[in-house]
Amino acid sequence: MLEKILVVGKQSQAQQLARKFTQRLYAADDACDIWASIESTEPDLVFFDDGIPHDAIHLSLDIFRKRKINIPVVVICPEKHSDRMNKLLDMGVFDVLHDYKDISRMGQVIDKLKNSKIATESEFFLEDCPSSVPIVGKSPAMQKTLRMIHMVASSSCNPVLIIGQTGTGKEMAAQAVHDLRHGSDQKFVAINCAALTANLLESELFGHVKGSFTSADREKTGLLELAQDGTVFLDEISEMPMDLQAKLLRVLQEKTFRKVGGTEEITCNATIIASSNRNLFEEAQKGRFRQDLYYRLCVFPIQICPLNHSKRRDDILLLAKYFLQNSGICPEKKGQIKGLTKLAAEKLIRHHWPGNVRELRNVIDRAILLEQSDRIGTTNIILHNDCFDLDDASCSFAPVAERDFSLERAEKELIAKALDESGWQKTQAAALLGITRTTLYAKVKQYNIRKAEKTTQKNLQPA
Repeated sequence: MLEKILVVGKQSQAQQLARKFTQRLYAADDACDIWASIESTEPDLVFFDDGIPHDAIHLSLDIFRKRKINIPVVVICPEKHSDRMNKLLDMGVFDVLHDYKDISRMGQVIDKLKNSKIATESEFFLEDCPSSVPIVGKSPAMQKTLRMIHMVASSSCNPVLIIGQTGTGKEMAAQAVHDLRHGSDQKFVAINCAALTANLLESELFGHVKGSFTSADREKTGLLELAQDGTVFLDEISEMPMDLQAKLLRVLQEKTFRKVGGTEEITCNATIIASSNRNLFEEAQKGRFRQDLYYRLCVFPIQICPLNHSKRRDDILLLAKYFLQNSGICPEKKGQIKGLTKLAAEKLIRHHWPGNVRELRNVIDRAILLEQSDRIGTTNIILHNDCFDLDDASCSFAPVAERDFSLERAEKELIAKALDESGWQKTQAAALLGITRTTLYAKVKQYNIRKAEKTTQKNLQPA
């Protein structure tokens, strides 16, 4: 049994059938009425009866796909209309029923839908992702990155370079290389090259002997020695001072180093993984990074695409869902917030994400703190470019709410498309939509749809 089903159409048989398989039943008379119902109820299934014209169903499915509405659709289509059934399935219908009386078949569809939903919710990670490293993503870009991680980890490539913007997860990729190559038996030590002064960074990496400088009151073991046969991760290596870059180059070439102030040669067996959020080739060309070190590092660079890349946009909602389920920022709300509203999800997809995955995680954590209902809405999706009204007395902030125009836009798109396909023959357009001519006239007037506006998507959106 599903929690919510939306039945579209006026056939009472459809409602009677759906009622057996849902806790809450919602109804819409025609395809034009479903958008408000979808936003307010967020149904688990949309069920079109056989009274809805197939062209109206096709138009609705087209908008579902275009607007990334992932609610499954089931349609009643008599078995004799096999050509229509095939077209509906090609358009993305989850399943087709041939008769209102086939309760067992409807039960099978519901079971299939529930199993599909469970499988989808549990699959945050790619198949070959190391179990110890939660790299969330299913996009083509992340598939490529994971293949590169596996290729490097299975080789003897050393050093390894990971390239990606700030917040994309370079350290997690480094951890994945380490886990695949060394397992949990060896150490993984990380250092941020931008966080320390040149002297401190050198001492951290190489260690120092007692008395080598004023405050060296005892001998120190550096990370290169501490890692032993494991991994040293040099985060943001582009920030490393030039003289220290020369010393690192010697370690990579000779596999030995000396402590600061020491004379003994120490063997370095560790895998060196470096990361950068800058273009190291350009940095080397401009004299801000050693060219010889760049070419030594750049054997088989692993690149991580930013979240706003066209090949990674599919990961946004998957990451949001993962962070929502696994956030520890507000333990008392654990499990209470079930997901995002459609408008909130659309807001996340539209955002440019300059801070990448890290920014998205912060946005979701912030929304969890603010949200009082069981669904995160647009009001609590506060992005870096949102405006805030600061109340000095309470020291609280209130985001300027985004205009909720998307439902109107969806209905407007549907009507405009029907008018376009009918050559602006309003009687034919009304028939396509399954509404009366009078209703169509009212909608055209309500949304101020003009014939000249049908040519561009931009003009179909409210100003």
